[in-house]
Amino acid sequence: MNNSTVHKLIIDTDPGIDDAMAIALACAHPQIELLGLTTVFGNVSVDLATRNALSILEQFGFADTPVATGAARPLVQKPLPHPDFVHGQDGMGNIELPAPEGKAQALDAADFIIEQANAHAGQISLVAVGPLTNIALALQRDPQLPLKLEKLVVMGGALDEPGNVSPVAEANFLGDPHAADKVFAVEWPATIVGLDVTHKVLLFDSDMDELQQRSAIYGDLLRRSSRFYIDFYSTTGAARDYPEPGCAMHDAAAVVCALHPEWFETVSGVVRVVEDGVAAGQLTMNRRGYRYLLDHWEGRPATSACVDLQVDAVKSCFINSLC
Repeated sequence: MNNSTVHKLIIDTDPGIDDAMAIALACAHPQIELLGLTTVFGNVSVDLATRNALSILEQFGFADTPVATGAARPLVQKPLPHPDFVHGQDGMGNIELPAPEGKAQALDAADFIIEQANAHAGQISLVAVGPLTNIALALQRDPQLPLKLEKLVVMGGALDEPGNVSPVAEANFLGDPHAADKVFAVEWPATIVGLDVTHKVLLFDSDMDELQQRSAIYGDLLRRSSRFYIDFYSTTGAARDYPEPGCAMHDAAAVVCALHPEWFETVSGVVRVVEDGVAAGQLTMNRRGYRYLLDHWEGRPATSACVDLQVDAVKSCFINSLC
């Protein structure tokens, strides 16, 4: 990446503790211009996601950054319960963020994305770290949207790694599998950053202590909110086999991928997301380009998905940017 490059970002988010990490990175990184946050149901209700997004931005000194409220439920399926056992009742580890002073934009999330894509054609990295409902709605309203973005980076899915909400499904894709499948039915400059790589980048208690000590703006909120999250990950999640308590930084890894795709190894193929049944939310990819007995993968474009990454580089980018 050219050191003079400035990346215009929109983050579609459902804050969420790891969402707060992604937002912090977008605020702190000197080569990111954060154009706005769009909110969606997922870790919490969309109303609470919007409240959290506004409050997080104000805590980080970015009160002027727009927030647009998006979808309150999936396109088709019945909404799933919010994972309060992972993120707490408030989505932020039960730390009780201050009520925000600001309010959301008049435009809804899909229209905000379209407006910004038209205003900055070919320049925006759209980083989606919640269910893909807002992205599917924006695509429905403007089928030319993929041509207007520099890139779409999606935190979701799992190719070879087991799922985190079912044996095969990751939470964002299970949250709205119909939206995810619609998004990957068209050609984007898209990269999927799934559990195959995000489970490899863990933040430990020592990392959170360092952030709190070195970053007056970001460290305290992130460390306090991480207590609940790290407890889950160290007892039930991806960090349970490590000697030091820790957690995955899922959504922040997607922001790093938008900046440094060269740190991520990808495979490419036609993608489908299973919409219903026991495998709902499962990410499937025709990596070999075979013509299979079933034609579900025919007539759709290829999408890239991450399968490995430079762990130290990604983690250092996050910590050093915040500090």
